Amino acid sequence: MSDIDCLVIGAGVVGLATARALALAGREVVIAEAADGIGTQTSARNSEVIHAGIYYPPGSLKAKVCVEGRKRLYAYLAERGLPHKACGKLIVATSASQRPALETILARAKASGVETVRWVDASEARALEPEVACEIALLSPETGVVDSHALMLSLLGECEVAGGSLALNTPILGWRREAEGFSVDFGGDDPATYTARTIVNSAGHGAPRLLGKLEGFPARHVPLQHFAKGNYFSLLGKQPFSHLVYPVPEAAGLGIHATIDMAGRVKFGPDVEWVADDQDLVVDPARAEKFYAAIRTYWPGLADGALVADYAGIRPKLHSASEPMPDFRIDGPQIHGVDNLVNLLGIESPGLTSSLAIAEMVVERLR
Repeated sequence: MSDIDCLVIGAGVVGLATARALALAGREVVIAEAADGIGTQTSARNSEVIHAGIYYPPGSLKAKVCVEGRKRLYAYLAERGLPHKACGKLIVATSASQRPALETILARAKASGVETVRWVDASEARALEPEVACEIALLSPETGVVDSHALMLSLLGECEVAGGSLALNTPILGWRREAEGFSVDFGGDDPATYTARTIVNSAGHGAPRLLGKLEGFPARHVPLQHFAKGNYFSLLGKQPFSHLVYPVPEAAGLGIHATIDMAGRVKFGPDVEWVADDQDLVVDPARAEKFYAAIRTYWPGLADGALVADYAGIRPKLHSASEPMPDFRIDGPQIHGVDNLVNLLGIESPGLTSSLAIAEMVVERLR
């Protein structure tokens, strides 16, 4: 008999949602987190946007879990009175040459079942956001923002009420397959080795690296991890927008966009800065020059000196700068052949929006 029925590695929003879903399904769950708190990496260093599900190729895993996850997330937040706001967003084309990109987004939205996205001409865009300059735009009314930390605390609380537990400062040093599960070496203040019947690898940045430590695991199923840093700048002075404002997407991200927090404060970002590891979270103030140029394409009224370096996050990428963006990977035994193991790989944006749908998919993979 195993010491642990179900071990979830990683206490980001996806790991917490998965642990909650497993606990509610009757599993005895332990969450192991290497850091000293929940959601300290990708989950705490993003735009906190609830995405509608309009950017991703129809039929892809990202499209499926984002659309389903958005529906589940809004219902979850409303039922529990958690801070969120369906403020909507404009995706703006600042020249006629960008219209085809918006047409592609609209077609993907419709094919993925997001029927509320619609065209907005320049005059209607100005009526919605007087400070925005554009030729044409898409309005996505189902896009919003959420207090991600409040969400994570709620997920953890419900997991614990259902019998789950959280172990902070508990890195995984090594693990091995056993006859009926796994043997896992835990670090921290009290290092120990325990057996686990089932494991969900939701370690975010460290998920591929951790998978590479599993003795005997097929190497072809261990992806190469890449890191893309996203820098954010906050805005001084009067807050200009009531909607989120996005440019046409770029290769590795959605462009330097304007988001709004629960207090109505506007911040800009993220950009895309390919880095060697996930340790550098300092924003270089010199990057402001690039931000001013990008933002002024859709907000020409941005004043000099209005941007202040804020925070940075790291996207856990499964592709390099020269490769196309791949889909999410929720690899269960059906893919890699190892019983009672699910690996969540490359779960970047829209992972926050998709968290509840991903959690249900993990439960299915293990059922």
